[in-house]
Amino acid sequence: MLPLICHVNLARGFRGGERQTELLIRELSEAGVRQRLAGRRGEPLLDRLANAEGVERLAVGGHALGGFRAGRGADLVHAHETHAAHGAFLRHRVSRTPYIITRRVCNVPGSSAFTRGMYEQAACTATVSASVADVMAGYAPGLQTRVIHSATSELPVDPAFVAELRSRVEGRFVVGHVGALDEKTKGQSYIIQAARELADRYPDLLFLFIGGGRDEAMLKSLAADLDNIRFTGFVNNVGDYLSVMDIFMLPSMTEGMGGIVVDAMQFGLPVIATRVGGLPEVVSDGKSGLLIPPADVPALASAIVTLYEDPELRARMGAAGREIAGRFAPARMAEQYLRLYKDVLGRELT
Repeated sequence: MLPLICHVNLARGFRGGERQTELLIRELSEAGVRQRLAGRRGEPLLDRLANAEGVERLAVGGHALGGFRAGRGADLVHAHETHAAHGAFLRHRVSRTPYIITRRVCNVPGSSAFTRGMYEQAACTATVSASVADVMAGYAPGLQTRVIHSATSELPVDPAFVAELRSRVEGRFVVGHVGALDEKTKGQSYIIQAARELADRYPDLLFLFIGGGRDEAMLKSLAADLDNIRFTGFVNNVGDYLSVMDIFMLPSMTEGMGGIVVDAMQFGLPVIATRVGGLPEVVSDGKSGLLIPPADVPALASAIVTLYEDPELRARMGAAGREIAGRFAPARMAEQYLRLYKDVLGRELT
């Protein structure tokens, strides 16, 4: 019988890590890999994979014990977030089941003996960028790591809805942002400050925030007196909104990779991003976008104006971005994980 790979993702909601989990499982399903997915009960990930062939789905609690139980009988556990990694570590301690962890963020893990042991005893920690790998190397020298970049999300587009969106933006120049509204990590207040600075000089600019989150009320309050900003809240059809943007921005304070940037480039959008974490590994400064320092409103406003005033530059960057995005296909990510699984188990999976 073929080995069983047990994916565990106990996150709430459906953000970038969950989208990447879904993309990987679908690609591996098409390759004929035996898989189990353990997800938090009542969250979207399990339902989204209901039609994935050969994938056993298991609803569990959102804590380490749920992840621990999910790994029973598996040949390898793949933990896609921290709670899942806790459970995989416990399973390993009991049954010696090997496990890998995908690490998506640039912050340093906790210093407790449990957390350190969890990473040290993992067969490998897959990091979504070299920047995250560097953080993990500093955290625990000698740790087994492998860089496997996140994939493009292959976001669908509904032409009829896109046409409706274009009518809503009334021909304005759309400067867009997609992400959880989380000021500490995403730095969205700097977009609002740049919008305020540019409002009088460039009245046709429209700043569009796609997503919801814990800082939504605060950010809306900050922008309450501006008529050049719109918030959509969380949406499922991100591809439709990317289709109406002229520029994409990600002024993050920290970022493991910034997978949404690759999605934006796949849509031919020039990108403005901060020079933090894994973003410089994705955005080629001056070629597919502009990299700026974090928390720098003048630099952000200047980058917006540069792209706004130069349609030929936007077109060149958009074309270069599409080419770069092609290197991040889901099939490529799945191939790299499949190779990692084989290396850990020492046998074929298909």
